[in-house]
Amino acid sequence: MASPRERALIIVPAWNEEQNVANTVREIRDADPAYDVLVIDDGSTDATAAVAAAAGARVVILPFNMGVGGAMRTGFTYAQRHGYSQAIQVDADGQHNPADIAAVLAGLSDADISIAARFADVGDYKARGPRRWAMKMLAAVLSRISGVRLTDVTSGFRAANRRAIDQYVRFYPAEYLGDTIDSLVGAIHAGLTVTQVPVAMRPRAHGQPSHNPLAAARYLFRAAFALALALLRGRRTKERTS
Repeated sequence: MASPRERALIIVPAWNEEQNVANTVREIRDADPAYDVLVIDDGSTDATAAVAAAAGARVVILPFNMGVGGAMRTGFTYAQRHGYSQAIQVDADGQHNPADIAAVLAGLSDADISIAARFADVGDYKARGPRRWAMKMLAAVLSRISGVRLTDVTSGFRAANRRAIDQYVRFYPAEYLGDTIDSLVGAIHAGLTVTQVPVAMRPRAHGQPSHNPLAAARYLFRAAFALALALLRGRRTKERTS
């Protein structure tokens, strides 16, 4: 059996996802039985942890809800302590297709971070109004900073190699949008490289998405704030890591 150093850790942040998480874990294991699946139960008040464990995942239970950023930092810390050379986030709600994990991990052959991009001419995922405007603005700014054309910098479906795991353990933010925008800016300013792999997004199987049409109007303003904060933090990160 391959050692953790040779395997990928699949990190699944989950908050009250008892209806979706078991199928997500099973799909990941069906995609490749060699994957190690770690569900971070982010303070759920339902049976998410028990359902995930019954489906065959290792489970870390957080005592209260910390948000995706806190859950992912826990997952990356687990990956670092157990010697994994690759880790990838797959959301528990089923929108990330585990069949695409291998392709996203393959992107790490060219970069430290590989993003599964929803707006790269694959699939029919769409975002409209302020939410779409914010996504395009963020992609344009991050493309300029990274020197690589990126079309979907808010995608949570992304992989990290050992260098990125080590950087995330030290600096992965927990604030809203920080897990995507802030973490990416910080990684780029620390000298890590980024690439993207086109994927198709699936609809959520059960429950409500975190963003509804009424909340979309606030997304643009929050995104701009998150980007400004990320740029400031990126400069501080560069100074501390030089």
